[in-house]
Amino acid sequence: MSKRVILAEKLTWLQSCLASSYQKAYENVIYFGELICGTDGSMISSNLFVLCLLLLSVFVGCDEHNHIYEDNEEVVLWVNTVGPYHNRQETYLYFSLPFCSGPKETISHYHETLGEALQGVELEPSGIPIDFKGSISTTPYCEVGLTEEKLKAFTYAVKNHYWYQMYLDDLPIWGVVGEIGENNEHFIFTHKKFEIGFNGKQIVDVNLTSENKVKLENGAVISFTYEVSWKSSAVKFEDRFDKYLDPNFFQHRIHWFSIFNSFMMVIFLVGLVSMILMRTLRKDYARYNKDEEMDDMERDLGDEYGWKQVHGDVFRPSAHATFFSALIGSGYHITVVTISVILLTIVGELYTERGSLISTGIFVYAATSPVNGYFGGSLYARMGGKRWIRQMLVSAFLVPSVVCGTEFCINFIAIYYHASRAIPFGSMVAITCICLFIVLPLTLVGTVLGRNLSGQPDYPCRVNAVPRPIPEKKWFMEPAVIVALGGILPFGSIFIEMYFIFTSFWAYKIYYVYGFMLLVVLILIVVTVCVTIVCTYFLLNAEDYRWQWTSFLAAASTSGYVYMYAIYYFFFKTKMYGLFQTAFYFGYMALFSLGLGVLCGTVGYIGSSLFVRKIYSTVKID
Repeated sequence: MSKRVILAEKLTWLQSCLASSYQKAYENVIYFGELICGTDGSMISSNLFVLCLLLLSVFVGCDEHNHIYEDNEEVVLWVNTVGPYHNRQETYLYFSLPFCSGPKETISHYHETLGEALQGVELEPSGIPIDFKGSISTTPYCEVGLTEEKLKAFTYAVKNHYWYQMYLDDLPIWGVVGEIGENNEHFIFTHKKFEIGFNGKQIVDVNLTSENKVKLENGAVISFTYEVSWKSSAVKFEDRFDKYLDPNFFQHRIHWFSIFNSFMMVIFLVGLVSMILMRTLRKDYARYNKDEEMDDMERDLGDEYGWKQVHGDVFRPSAHATFFSALIGSGYHITVVTISVILLTIVGELYTERGSLISTGIFVYAATSPVNGYFGGSLYARMGGKRWIRQMLVSAFLVPSVVCGTEFCINFIAIYYHASRAIPFGSMVAITCICLFIVLPLTLVGTVLGRNLSGQPDYPCRVNAVPRPIPEKKWFMEPAVIVALGGILPFGSIFIEMYFIFTSFWAYKIYYVYGFMLLVVLILIVVTVCVTIVCTYFLLNAEDYRWQWTSFLAAASTSGYVYMYAIYYFFFKTKMYGLFQTAFYFGYMALFSLGLGVLCGTVGYIGSSLFVRKIYSTVKID
C-alpha cells in the first residue's frame, strides 16, 4: 500500500466533513500537500505531513462555511439555546427541555472561535432533515411521551415565556415553546414551518412559524412535525442579514438629534474653554510679568497667588506611582482597542457573525499590548520609579484580572444554574494562555521601549526637594468635589447612546450603527478633555498641585454616572428577574463602567498633562 493511501486513511475524518462537491478539492489538498511537504520519510515525517494537510485544509471548508449548496444537498439545522424571554442572557441547552431530535444522524460541532464559546453558543444538530431546494410537506420527525417530570419542565417553560434559537446556514431563527390559554391552560407548539429563500446556490432568508397548539397533559404523547418550503428571492447574499436590523429604532430622529446635540455641546465647550482660559491666562501672564519687574521688597509685600506658586511641585510624582502608571497604560490600551474594534466592525460588519466581535476584541487586545507597556512604563520611569518589573506586571494583568475575577464569580452562578453561559474549562485555559504567553511578553517589550525612548523626565520646571504646603481653600475647590462634578458633562454627551447600546445588548436588538458609536466616542473624548482642563486649572489656581489623580478621577467619574443609569435602566426599562440574570447584568455593567472610566480618566489625564506643560513652559520661573 502506498504512503499516499496510508496518509489518506489517516485523514478520513477530514474527508467526511467535506461535501460531495468538494471531493475534488480534497484530492487537490492531498496532491499539493505531497508537493509542498514531501511523501518520503527522508523529506519529512508522516505526522508532519498530516500537519501540512491540516494547514492546507483551512482553505477548504464545508458547505455551511462557504454558504454554497447544490440541489438536494444537505442543509444542517442547528439548535442552540432556550431560555426565558425577559432574561436574554439566561439561556440553557436546547435539549435541557425534553425536546426530541429528528431521525438524522448526529453531527459533531466544535466552537469555531473563542468568542463563540464565551458567548454561550452551544450548537447541536436538530436531526431534522432538510435538503437544499427540497420542499417537504407536513412530516412528523419525533414523539415525546409526557411523564410527570417532562410535563413540569414544559409547563415551567411555558409559564416563563421560554423561547429557543436555531441556526440554518448561520442565519438565526427564533421560536416560542408555547403559550398560556384563557383558562390558565398550558399549550406547546408542535409544528415548525420553515420558509427558506434562496438566491442561486445560496440561502438568503429563513422564517420559522410555530403552529399547532397541543395541550400539556400528563401521559399524553406529543408528535412534533415540520414542513419546509423553498422560494426564490431577489435578496443578495451580502444583504441577507439586513432583515434582523431595526433602522426604525437605531436611526430614529431622537438618535440623530442626540448626536447633533452632543456635537453642539462640543463646539460650545471648546469655544467656552478656549475663550475663558485664553482670557484668564492672559491676565495671569500679565500679572506674573508685572511681578518680575518688581524688586524683592515689593514682591514680598505683594499678594502673590495663583498657579505659578506651585511651579516647584506641579511635576512632583503622583501618589501610588505604580498603580497610577498602570492605570494610564491600561487606559491607552483600552482606548486603542475600542477605536480599532469599532473601525473593524464598520469595515467588516462583525455583528453578522456569531462571536466575531468578542474574538476580534480579544485578538486586538492581545496584539496591542505593547501600547500598555510603552505608555505605562515611560510614565513610571519619568516619575522616577525603580521597580519597573512590578509596574509592568501590574499593568499587564490589571484589566485581565478584573475581568476574569468578575467573570469567575458570574461563572459560578451560571454553573449552578446549568446555563449555557457557563464558560467551558478549555476556554478558561485559552484565555489564561493568551494572557501569559502573548499579553505579558508584549507588555514587557512595550515597557522596555517606553523606558528607553520616553523615560527621561523633561519637565519645564524643576521639582523642589520639600513639598509645598497646600493652603486652605473653599469647599467647592476641593479635589473630591471636582471629581464628583467632573463626569456630569461627559455623561450628558453620551447618555442617549447608552440607551441604544443597553437596549441592543440586554434586549433583542442588534447594534449595527457603529459609525454613530465612533462619533460618540470622539465627542466623549473632546468633552472629557475640555472639562478636565478646566478642573485642573481651578485646582492649580487654588495652589493645589495634586492634579494627576484629580484629573484622572474627575474624568473617570463619568463611569459612576453610567452605572447609576444602568441601575435605573434595570428597574425601569427591563423585566429581568432571578439571581443569575441580575448578577450577570450588574457584573457586566460594572466591567463596562470600569473600562469606560479608565478610558475617560486616561484621556482626561493626557489633556491635563499637555495643558500643564504648556502653561508652565511659557512663564518665567526663577
